Amino acid sequence: MAFSRSIARFSRDRRGNIAVIFALVLVPLISAVGCAVDYSRANALRSKLQAAADAASVGAVSRTSPAYVAAGAMSGDGVISSGADDALRIFNGNLNGLTGYTLASSSATVTKASDVVTSQVTFSAQISTMFMKVVGMSAMAVGGTSTATASMPKYIDFYLLLDNSPSMGVGATPTDVSAMIAATANKSSDDHCAFACHDVNNKNNYYNLAKALGITTRIDVLRSATQQLMDTATATATYSNQFRMAIYDFGASAQTAGLRNLFSLSASLSSAKTAASAIDLMTVKGQNDNNDQDTSYTAIFPAINNEISSPGSGVSGSPQKYLFFVSDGVADEYNPSCLKPKTGNRCQSPINPALCKTLKDRGIKIAVLYTTYLNLPSNDWYKKWIAPFNAGPYGPSPNSEIAQNMEACASPGFYFEVSPTQGIAEAMNALFKKAVADARITS
Repeated sequence: MAFSRSIARFSRDRRGNIAVIFALVLVPLISAVGCAVDYSRANALRSKLQAAADAASVGAVSRTSPAYVAAGAMSGDGVISSGADDALRIFNGNLNGLTGYTLASSSATVTKASDVVTSQVTFSAQISTMFMKVVGMSAMAVGGTSTATASMPKYIDFYLLLDNSPSMGVGATPTDVSAMIAATANKSSDDHCAFACHDVNNKNNYYNLAKALGITTRIDVLRSATQQLMDTATATATYSNQFRMAIYDFGASAQTAGLRNLFSLSASLSSAKTAASAIDLMTVKGQNDNNDQDTSYTAIFPAINNEISSPGSGVSGSPQKYLFFVSDGVADEYNPSCLKPKTGNRCQSPINPALCKTLKDRGIKIAVLYTTYLNLPSNDWYKKWIAPFNAGPYGPSPNSEIAQNMEACASPGFYFEVSPTQGIAEAMNALFKKAVADARITS
């Protein structure tokens, strides 16, 4: 009986249960905590490996990367082996000093398709465990992939059509206009002339007078602006042959008025800048030389259209085409289809936008820089023939037909009017940068 009572008391005794239960659950508890620690550590290492892969994929298609440079020289699509090597170099470089893993594999590919360069970096690794070894897992496998793309810059041919007719001999600013008028008072029958006419028959011509007095004319500003444009293009280019330039004007003299090639299409922007130094005012041989018909848009635009080959998509070997047209927008030519009444066969009118439409219909973008035709209240010729379609009672009107037609000539978003107090150079650079940006968006 005593033995039976002892057994019964033992079965009812609960003292010491906690220790027994704790001993029973300790092993799985430690395993669970160890798994969490190992998993957290593996996740942290994987994040660092993924960050290295991300840096490699992005770096392999950066603007200065070997792949990006190589893609610019490719005429077609394909694999860029130098890009893959560069991506792995970046990947491994970013892993320098990182421990706790064994890299099982890593690979990279860089390809060019049309105007997009794509890089892909893939990796797999084994991360050793500390606690999970007790359940037979000595390592955890991790892996990842990173992909990056970059659009290539466009190849663009720029054709500069620069008005150098006598009207571009006007003073560059109102101050220059006033100085020219004051300097020419009572010097000839053309008293108070605002134009620095380059009359080669007269060594005392107003062109030489403006030079002697330090008066800046619009042709001077246009020359400098064109040279600055070449510097902007050089600084903007990713590839040495990305931009090509050609420069044309309206002719050396009134006798040879028409499209003149000052610089043939070339990727040598330094040579284009040198050639731009020759931009100058058209010469005349006395008043009424060539009947003063020195701005023949109806002949010049078909001629420049013939100079520009079909535009491409903007990849190497197939450049896009832009015409930069800088002018004060008034035709002075023989044109039986003149938009305005003529003096005999002489046509003086705003440019006909239909001339520009022919080029735009071919896919050529036209950037127009309108150098505002200034109000010349002391000039009888201006008041009779130009003011009716240009000026209100106090100067050039916002609704000037010249401005309206010049804007209609431009491709959407590529019209810029430069008043006498604004900079032609700044406007040309702004149009250039807009063209480069637009080329990448619209392709």
